[in-house]
Amino acid sequence: MAGISRSTTISTKRERIAELARQMPEAKLTSLSHHIDLEWMREAYRRTRKDGAVGVDGQSAEEFASDLDENLEVLLNRAKSGRYRAPAVRRVHIPKGKGKTRPLGIPTFADKVLQRAIVMALEPVYEQDFLDCSYGFRPGRSAHQALEALWQGLMRMGGGWVLDLDIQRFFDELDIKSLQQILRQRVTDGVVKRLVGKWLNAGVMEDGRVHRAATGTPQGGVISPLLANIYLHEVLDLWFERDVRSRMRGRAFMVRYADDAVLCFEREDDAQRVMAVLPERLGRFGLTLHPEKTRLVRFTRPEQKGRSDPGQGSGKPGTFDLLGFTHFWARSRKGRWVVKRRTSKGRFSRALRDIAQWCRVVLHLPIGEQHRMLTSKLRGHYSYYGIVGNAHALARFRFFVERTWRKWLDRRSGRARMHWEKFKRLLKRYPLPSPWAVHVVSCRAAKP
Repeated sequence: MAGISRSTTISTKRERIAELARQMPEAKLTSLSHHIDLEWMREAYRRTRKDGAVGVDGQSAEEFASDLDENLEVLLNRAKSGRYRAPAVRRVHIPKGKGKTRPLGIPTFADKVLQRAIVMALEPVYEQDFLDCSYGFRPGRSAHQALEALWQGLMRMGGGWVLDLDIQRFFDELDIKSLQQILRQRVTDGVVKRLVGKWLNAGVMEDGRVHRAATGTPQGGVISPLLANIYLHEVLDLWFERDVRSRMRGRAFMVRYADDAVLCFEREDDAQRVMAVLPERLGRFGLTLHPEKTRLVRFTRPEQKGRSDPGQGSGKPGTFDLLGFTHFWARSRKGRWVVKRRTSKGRFSRALRDIAQWCRVVLHLPIGEQHRMLTSKLRGHYSYYGIVGNAHALARFRFFVERTWRKWLDRRSGRARMHWEKFKRLLKRYPLPSPWAVHVVSCRAAKP
């Protein structure tokens, strides 16, 4: 009951912050940190993941929890008095595909808790300001809602031209001074500003050495997604909504999930105009477009191929990827042209490589244990990629997973060969889950 009461109290405080931000949309909020007390810190601890990797101090969540209230109170006092020193984040590299890696920064557990406390204070403010076009790392919003909003927008518009954006090394190139200026437009609380500044300048530790850069915020920090949204809200969302759409000759809308975004236009000439000025807009904030991955795609319905309207252009309709799905035009069962989505080739291949690597690692575990874990992995894949129209890709994925599992079981030393007939008998005892559509078409997504 105490936990429920604490959550309710914190929720009430956050609602007050949200109401204040709603009533004063242009005002600078000066006193957010007074809401952050020991009870607030306990809730921040509760919301912090306990199974993550440790930071540079090596302290685990269990060790922090051994004297929880004392640790939280010390952390709170240091933060409010200005004595808190943000430790460097520990940098690790995770596979990204095609031999590339993505750098992640791992804060200390105490830092994660404090960052969560500040996120809990800032989120109610910026949720009043953020636009409907952004979906990444926001409460009550998801990648599937972004995909649905994109589908609804393209279907209403009948297709058009899609500007597929790729901001080059966004988290590394984000300009710290610009971000701090953007924050000061809305929040001037001294404690919050000071802590955010310390995190932005904490640096990363790699190979035993601390590196500090004038730009960027490490991916992996609890507060990094919110800071990224605040930055791109100003740089991209507001600019598109206030300055771009009113100047278009046709309809236009945008869907953004973190630093992945697509700008959709009814007319090619509108798309070309925006594509011409976009590099300058991003450049003002230290950002650049990837020259090879950013592209303008003709995405009109195939039946519009021969239209003479100069705003529609000519040529074969293309495809584009967003959030792990390739979007393309195809006929529905009733013979109508509709936007369909399938698992992108890159995500499909990467997921299969991960399965193969996993099979190699767990090669000598009991079959039952392997089956339990593999079933969980398949269900996780279906839970994201299981959207209406993607059944073929899901079935192909399950087929290749079965082949991969059999191949590695066949390599178990000192065992009889796992030929296909034997493997089929094994699957009857340990069946793998069949694919299903988890996410159906819904009109509940926010309209672009």
